[in-house]
Amino acid sequence: MEFNLLDYRYPSQRMVTIGNRGMVATSQYLAANAGLDIIKKGGNAIDAAIATAACLTVVEPTSNGIGGDAFALIWYKDKLLGLNSCGYAPEALSLERLEADGIKEIPKYGWVPVTVPGVPAAWAELSRTFGRLPLWEVLQPAIDYAMNGFGVSPTVAYYWERAYNTYKKVLKEDKFKYWFETFTRDGRTPKAGDIWTLPDHGNTLMEIADTEGESFYQGDLADKIDAFSRETGGYIRKKDLEGYKPKWVKPISINYRGYDIWEIPPNGQGIVALMALNILKEFEFTNKEDPLTYHRQIEAIKLAFADAKEYVTEEEKMEVKVRDLLSDAYGKERAKLIGKEAIIPICGKPDDGGTVYLATADDEGNMVSYIQSNYMGFGSGLVVPGTGIALHNRGYNFTMDPNHVNCIEPGKRPYHTIIPGFITKDNKAVGPFGVMGGFMQPQGHVQVLMNMIDFKLNPQEALDAYRWQWEEGKKVNIEQDFPNYIARELELRGHEVCSLINTGNFGRGQIIIKHGDVLIGGTEKRADSTVAVW
Repeated sequence: MEFNLLDYRYPSQRMVTIGNRGMVATSQYLAANAGLDIIKKGGNAIDAAIATAACLTVVEPTSNGIGGDAFALIWYKDKLLGLNSCGYAPEALSLERLEADGIKEIPKYGWVPVTVPGVPAAWAELSRTFGRLPLWEVLQPAIDYAMNGFGVSPTVAYYWERAYNTYKKVLKEDKFKYWFETFTRDGRTPKAGDIWTLPDHGNTLMEIADTEGESFYQGDLADKIDAFSRETGGYIRKKDLEGYKPKWVKPISINYRGYDIWEIPPNGQGIVALMALNILKEFEFTNKEDPLTYHRQIEAIKLAFADAKEYVTEEEKMEVKVRDLLSDAYGKERAKLIGKEAIIPICGKPDDGGTVYLATADDEGNMVSYIQSNYMGFGSGLVVPGTGIALHNRGYNFTMDPNHVNCIEPGKRPYHTIIPGFITKDNKAVGPFGVMGGFMQPQGHVQVLMNMIDFKLNPQEALDAYRWQWEEGKKVNIEQDFPNYIARELELRGHEVCSLINTGNFGRGQIIIKHGDVLIGGTEKRADSTVAVW
C-alpha cells in the first residue's frame, strides 16, 4: 500500500483528552507514552517529565538533545517552583578573545555559540529533589529506544531532512563530520516509518543514569567534551562544566482577568508574554474573529519584544527591574501606543521601582511545565565523537555590542527563548501550558491563553486555532487557514501580511488543565503530538 505520511488532504478534529490518574502531553507520541508508563510504575509527575524529556532527545533529536538547555515550572505540594537549567558562556569565551580570533558577530554554528549544556543537570536535580523513582529507571525507556530502535514519526522525519539539506551546504569543516556520522546513514536521513537507532546516545544516557548526571560535568563525558573542544579549536573546558549547577528561581507573574500567569524570570523571554498580556488587559475583547483583536495582539507583542531586546539578560545584570517592566502602570502607558495602524515598535522607559515542550500531571496534584532545546533544530552542528551528544548553540543570542546588556562575557547566560508556562487561580493550580518554537513562544503563549480566558475555548480548540507570528518591523506571518477578511483588514491597518505553508513556524503547544476532579489535555495538531492519559 502506497501513501504519503506527511500528506493530509482533509481536515480532522481532535477532541480534548480526559483522565484523572495521570497525563502527559508532548510533541511525540512515543515520549508521551513513556512518561505515562513511568506514572503507572509508581512515579510522579516529575519522574514522568524527566522520562518524557529523555525520550524526546532520542525520538525527536531535530529539536532537542542531551547537549541542550532546560527550564521547568513545578507545582508540588501546592507550591510553584522554577528551575533555570541553562548554561553560561565558558571562561575563555570573552569579547576580547572573539575579536582577537577575528570574529565580528556570533555565528550560528561551531564552538562560539556553545554554552555549558544544562539538560543532564536538570534531570538530575529534578529527580533528586522531587522524584520518586531512581533516575536509572526513569531514563530506561529512552535508553531502550536509543539502543533497540524506534519508528521515526512523520514531522520528525521532515525536519531531520531539512536540517541535513542545510548542514551539508554549510558544515564543511572536519569538526562537523560527527554530526553526519550520528544522524545520517549512507548519505541520507531517516524517512517516516524507518526504524532508527542511536547507540552512542544510548550509552551516554546510561552513563548519565549510572552517575546521576555527574559524568557529564565532572567525569568521563566531561573529559570527552573537553578533549573534542581542545582538538577542534573550541572554548569550553572541563572546568566550565565542573562549576555548573542549575538555579532554583522564583517564578514571575501577572494577573490576567483573574488568572495568575507564571513564567521563568529572565534570562528567559517569558517576560515578553507577561508584558504583552499586561498591555492587552487594558482592552476589552469579546469577539475572537474581530480584526481589531488581532491588531491589538500583534501590536502588544511588538512592544513587549522591543522592551525585551533592550533590557533582558540575566536578571541580576539587567539595568531595569523586572517588577517595573511588569507593573500595571507601565502596561497602561504602553497600551496607549496602540492605535488604529501598525507601528514600528520602540522600547519604553519604565519608572524605577528549535525546542520541545511537555506537560505532566499525576493524581496527587503534582504538575510540571517543562521545556528543553538545542536551538535552531540540532544546534551548533557539533556532536561530541563517540557520545551522540549534539551541542546546542544558545550563545547565538548573545551580542558583541559592548554597550548592550546582553553582550557576551564569561560566566554569563544569554537571552533565552525557551519558556514553560503555568496558570493558577486563587492560589490553586489550573495547569501547565507551553508553545515551543524560538521567538514564536511568547506569541504562542499570548494567543492560547487569550483563546482560553477571553474567548472560552477549550484546551484543544485553543491550540487548534489558526495563529499569527510577528517577525520584524510590520511583517506578520499567518497560517494558510487564517481568514482572508482578517488578513485584508490587517493590511489596511499597515501590517505586511505573509501567508506561510509550513505550519511549523507557528509553534507547537501542549496544555493540561485541572478541571474539578479530572485533567483535561489538549495537544498540537502541527506535530506528532499526543496526550497520553490514565
